[in-house]
Amino acid sequence: MQKIHVAIIGTGADGLSVYNLLKGIDNVEIACFVKLPGETWEDDYLSKEGMTIYRELDKICELKNIAVVVNTVKHPEVEENLKKIGGSVSIIETRAVHLMVCLFREKQELLENKRVQGELSIILNSVQEAVEVADKNGVIRYVNPAFTKITGITSEERIGKNILEISPEGALAKALRTGKNVSGRRSTVGGSNAEVISNASPIMVDDCMEGAVVVFQHFTDVMRLMDELRQRTTMIENLSDKFGQVTTCKYSFADILGNNPELKKCIQVAERAAQSNSTVLLLGESGTGKELFAHAVHHASPRRDKPFIKVNCAAIPENLLESEFFGYAKGAFTGAVKSKIGKIELAHGGTIFLDEIGDMNLNLQGKLLRVLQEMEFERVGGNQTIRVDVRVIAATNRNLRELIRQGRFREDLYYRLNVVEITVPPLRVHKEDLPILVNNLVVKLNRKLGKKIKGLSKDAEEILYSYDWPGNVRELENVVERVMVTVDEDTLTKNNFIQYVSQLKTPPERDMELLPIDQMEQILIHKALAKFGNTVEGKRRAARALNISLATLYNKLKKVKSEN
Repeated sequence: MQKIHVAIIGTGADGLSVYNLLKGIDNVEIACFVKLPGETWEDDYLSKEGMTIYRELDKICELKNIAVVVNTVKHPEVEENLKKIGGSVSIIETRAVHLMVCLFREKQELLENKRVQGELSIILNSVQEAVEVADKNGVIRYVNPAFTKITGITSEERIGKNILEISPEGALAKALRTGKNVSGRRSTVGGSNAEVISNASPIMVDDCMEGAVVVFQHFTDVMRLMDELRQRTTMIENLSDKFGQVTTCKYSFADILGNNPELKKCIQVAERAAQSNSTVLLLGESGTGKELFAHAVHHASPRRDKPFIKVNCAAIPENLLESEFFGYAKGAFTGAVKSKIGKIELAHGGTIFLDEIGDMNLNLQGKLLRVLQEMEFERVGGNQTIRVDVRVIAATNRNLRELIRQGRFREDLYYRLNVVEITVPPLRVHKEDLPILVNNLVVKLNRKLGKKIKGLSKDAEEILYSYDWPGNVRELENVVERVMVTVDEDTLTKNNFIQYVSQLKTPPERDMELLPIDQMEQILIHKALAKFGNTVEGKRRAARALNISLATLYNKLKKVKSEN
């Protein structure tokens, strides 16, 4: 088929519209464009299309194969020059062009409307909520498939009926009557037993109501969603509570400073224990760093990325300790408006550190024993058994064996806790570690207090060595910080420490040469225990210092007790 070659005059909006209209016709070929002076044009678009563009109207006359010239520019001079083109060339004038453009644009709008309607139909047919549309007179014009699914009424049975007659109390009828939005209306669909929750809105065009639309869900679906929402809300609240209480370990074995052989031995035992799940019992005087060891054991264990939960058994009232440990169920007691997760459940997968375990009451000791043996428990006021996987580290500065003899600590719990026993030595038995401890404190406190203290003088070191530090490392930290807060010098001296570490004056001792041997033994034993402590490990060191066996020491203590 021979192609019809067309030239278009004008590169404005009308020229482009004609181009888009003609380029889709198979036997039409756009030969060129003519751009007139002062005319705006789509240079990039036409260039990408590969169009030839002339700036002079006479160029058309030179083209022998042009069959049609389309003039999109209403200009007298252009129209006069077009009359000079002779031969068989057809001239389409501006008025005809305008008609072509209008038809083209109307066709494009119809295509666009058809596309939008198709997309809208797909969307409405795919949604899970029922959709129903009525015109301004109440005649139903559309229902989607979800409407039939929820109500059981087909589109054929519904379309064409009047909503004001078949469902006058529904949300759609109310929106039509009032011209206002209707939200959350609970009603029964007319012609059906389906109870629904509806939202309806009027359809406004140029401020005139042309109809209304309603969207609704089955009431049972809404209730199910509300139940799921409540469950998710409860879950979020529990996770929020859990997140607020979960902590991680702060220290590692690198933070335990000292070169004392006894301290090193404790670290070695703790490092080996960290690789297992065995329960660890930390013994020692207050302030020796038992909590530091607990943190380090967790940090070195395979559970390091899991929670590390600390419970101070002496700091929580007995009547609250059980709910702190195990949590409580909603309604377990007055004020329990929601369930609470306990410390043991928070520690699931990780470690729970029970500080001051010697102060736990006997009733709770029995429940803790069950957790250690069975790894399960119930919340206070609940009946659901909860299984957990926790590693227990306990610590105390009390003599648990003595508490067992007094009936204040369960022997079975003691043996369950005392799988790996670590007795942290008091500071007075490893004073050789004072320099490294003090230097580390000075560095940390310089950052904290904004100081530039370089260290201690010789006389300051001597007075620290002469003191027995009954409060151990905790007391040392307190004293060094108190001194650093008050001084302005860059070196700490004896005078800075003297008021804080003066030894308590002891009464003058009696002349030992005049004492009986048994009394001398009692004095020496008393001094040894005062120095090394009354723990099992303290007694072991006291016996070693007195050059007697531990059994002999116990016998002498038992003898003194019976005589008194």
